[in-house]
Amino acid sequence: MKKSCVFGLICSALSLFPLQAQAQCLQLPKSVLFEKLTWTEIAQDISCGFKTIIIPVGGTEQSGPYIAVGKHNSRVLFQAEKIARQAGRTLVAPVVAYVPEGGTSPRTSHMRFPGTITLLPDVFERMLSSIAESFRVQGFGLVVLIGDHGGYQKDMERVAAQLNVRWQNTGARVLYVRAYYDVIPQQYATWLRQNGYRLDVGQHADIGDTSLMLAVDPSMVRGEALRHAPNPTMAQGIYGGDPRRATSTLGQPGLAMQVEAAVKAIDDARSK
Repeated sequence: MKKSCVFGLICSALSLFPLQAQAQCLQLPKSVLFEKLTWTEIAQDISCGFKTIIIPVGGTEQSGPYIAVGKHNSRVLFQAEKIARQAGRTLVAPVVAYVPEGGTSPRTSHMRFPGTITLLPDVFERMLSSIAESFRVQGFGLVVLIGDHGGYQKDMERVAAQLNVRWQNTGARVLYVRAYYDVIPQQYATWLRQNGYRLDVGQHADIGDTSLMLAVDPSMVRGEALRHAPNPTMAQGIYGGDPRRATSTLGQPGLAMQVEAAVKAIDDARSK
């Protein structure tokens, strides 16, 4: 082993185990989830061309009485794994679960309800920048940002723009996929309205939100309480619409739309 490896610089798995590593390049990774791999497996994947990594951004917030507060974290991880597998040569970073969700003094936005955790926007942006930089120095050339919640989309866009300026001469770049989020309030909401759910569509914890969660992890939805629920109100944390007719089947098209939009964005970025 070279002296530089002894003093802590990560050697390529190809240089350490050339024949074995080349054979392993013909196989898929044990997992596309970064946190489920060892450092040598990650080094091997990078050497085999896995140069794209998705940073999935979720959030911990109230979603009415019928959806657990980890909704965005569960959904974005589920979706990121699908996107990574369809895009190919892509890994998925651990979910960013702490995001801007409103103020604490006074309590605003989702912070008015128990169950929400918030960060200051500048703290969130610095955290994202540090995460992305961690992946750049390891050898990832395309760092993809997808966010499941609307409140921080501008923050993510700003981080991507700043890093792309900073990284101009590094060979790496950040791809912020706004389309991943926009599909839900636009294309998917339109699909729901066109299929007889016009009055059920709202902005938060509505039929779409609840159906998406049912399709990803029904244990996160309080189904029995939902079926016997009274008319929804903003005081419950349901902002417009009605979640009571939500089903897993209704959630599947929305999930597929998000994956398609993200994979297309990654493919387009790679082709440039």
